[in-house]
Amino acid sequence: MQNITITNLLIFITAGISLYAFNNEYFMEKWMMNPYTIYKKKEYYRFITSGFIHADYMHLIFNMFTFYYFGNMIERVYQAIHGNLGNVLYVLLYIVGIIISDIPTYLKNKNNYNYNSLGASGGVSSVLFAGILFNPLAGMYLMFIPIPIPAFIFGGLYLLYTYTQSKRGRDGINHDAHLYGALFGIVFTIIIYPDVIPHFIEQLSNYRLF
Repeated sequence: MQNITITNLLIFITAGISLYAFNNEYFMEKWMMNPYTIYKKKEYYRFITSGFIHADYMHLIFNMFTFYYFGNMIERVYQAIHGNLGNVLYVLLYIVGIIISDIPTYLKNKNNYNYNSLGASGGVSSVLFAGILFNPLAGMYLMFIPIPIPAFIFGGLYLLYTYTQSKRGRDGINHDAHLYGALFGIVFTIIIYPDVIPHFIEQLSNYRLF
């Protein structure tokens, strides 16, 4: 029982709901983010439910693998800092990250009936960037690059990429969710633990390229 963390429980729930949705088109349609339907029918629940379904197996696996790696770490950090309150704050980081990350998408597409979005990317990005604040020198991998790069460099490249792709808006991926989820994770973590800023700076001061 000691291995059942909040992160692992959320992964289990998300995987179960996503697998069910893969085989139930009606359920998938009712849970995904459709800004037009939210605007017209006031189905605000979609801001949350869309974060628990995914487009396909690769989408699900990629999000949950990233969430597992960083989520369990941030969950422990929040608990160490705030005790039992840390559990509540951690759930808020993830769930509110999902909601906040979809607000720009909603505002941009509320009159577009054909726009749909789904996935936990906003919440995962919130957790990922909270992790980068606490451990900026952790090794991370980019596709096609076989050597790890420091997390703070990865984070900078990630933000630049998501911002650029969001402006282009041509690949069918909701980059706004990635971008605003990441920004929320940074802001939320600083609010609940301001000392993370000097910790982050101190970690960077120890970085040596060679």
